[in-house]
Amino acid sequence: MTERRKLLFYTHAMTSGGAERVVARLASGFAARGHQVILAVDFDAQETLHLLSRAVDLRVLPRGHWRGTMALAHILKRERPDASLSALSVSNLKHAVAATLAGRIGRAVLGYHGFYLSENEGLSALGYRLTPVLSRLAGATVAVSQQLRDDLVAHFAAPSNKVRTIHNPAAPEPFPEVLSPAELAARDPIVLSMGRLAPDKDYTTLIRAFARLQKPDARLVILGEGPERAKLEAEARALGVADRVALPGFTRDIAAELNRARCFALSSRRETFSLACVEALAHGLPVVATDCGGPSEILNDPALGALVPVGDVEALSEAIAAALAQPGDPAPRQERARDFSLGAALDAYESVIRAVTSARAAPRG
Repeated sequence: MTERRKLLFYTHAMTSGGAERVVARLASGFAARGHQVILAVDFDAQETLHLLSRAVDLRVLPRGHWRGTMALAHILKRERPDASLSALSVSNLKHAVAATLAGRIGRAVLGYHGFYLSENEGLSALGYRLTPVLSRLAGATVAVSQQLRDDLVAHFAAPSNKVRTIHNPAAPEPFPEVLSPAELAARDPIVLSMGRLAPDKDYTTLIRAFARLQKPDARLVILGEGPERAKLEAEARALGVADRVALPGFTRDIAAELNRARCFALSSRRETFSLACVEALAHGLPVVATDCGGPSEILNDPALGALVPVGDVEALSEAIAAALAQPGDPAPRQERARDFSLGAALDAYESVIRAVTSARAAPRG
């Protein structure tokens, strides 16, 4: 039987980002296993709150980086969790400071979810630049892909013996029903993508690739919200496909959209993992993705989809056309998605937590 522990998770808020969704699922998963779980956040947000179990003790810290950090240190000192875990660069920095002030830095687990180029402003940049120090002080560091782990070790001097790769729990629960090849092929030719409408996602390239398709009945749906909405809408108008490109914004019912699509496309310039790729595979969709980091670790078999060079409009268009014409067998995709279950992630984090709570690795402060 697993030893019951007290755990504290920390991130900025329950917003709609991938890391925030992962934190909500991990915290809820540990609570379901009988652990006492606290989740500290910098401010109140609702987008991912529906993923958080009521068994998790949610605490909103005071506004302001320093006030919030001091409040987090107070919680760590008072609650004395067996381990504390953070996600994202700025949260890692504040977590490390708070844990040091509380005398519990050896029980801190830092979680990296993005490459430096995606977190290179303000305190996020500072947190990343301090990785050589923070990763040595903390009990452990987790990277959500092997490529990110290698980057932390090679370019940010993180100690290789303290950095662990744990893929995100991305497979949806409950898991989608089995889909047959005939059912998938019979769907309307909808190309689905999802993510923040931001430069890193490079939806301009995706819209240009879609516009090259020789298939006038095809439609492109991009789920998400962000600063590039106006730019993307203008691009679709300029290419004459505005009536076939939909930007419906953020939605909680991702499954409904995946259940309508015939293929999934990801055009990112960089991705440390890609929750969206796994979710698409779980629904049996062929995935066309740029070779931008994490997706290459997920799409490890041609039966799952295709990888194309970053920014290559023609290659992306040809791969999407092929996926629409022959969407193939959903079975191996759904089987691959199961590798990224919540249970597998919880088991891996349990191993890290056992290490940092051992007497030799982290004596009680």
